[in-house]
Amino acid sequence: MEGLRRGLSRWKRYHIKVHLADEALLLPLTVRPRDTLSDLRAQLVGQGVSSWRRTFYYNARPLPDHQTVREARLQDGSVLLLLSDPR
Repeated sequence: MEGLRRGLSRWKRYHIKVHLADEALLLPLTVRPRDTLSDLRAQLVGQGVSSWRRTFYYNARPLPDHQTVREARLQDGSVLLLLSDPR
């Protein structure tokens, strides 16, 4: 049963949103539990949004780029905040 559950998780998709505070935009993304925050950055670049020198936040905590969606405990409908790093 555990193998079946693990096998099905690779097909799971979450529909999340990324709030770009600097531009006042809310962008939808579709991600998998094993995607990292770096993968999310690549999706944003594909949509023409630069994420250079910006940090993802979820529930008021910064998320490192190597962390996966599952490790960050993101769920379907979650909203990430993407803020410019303080200089």
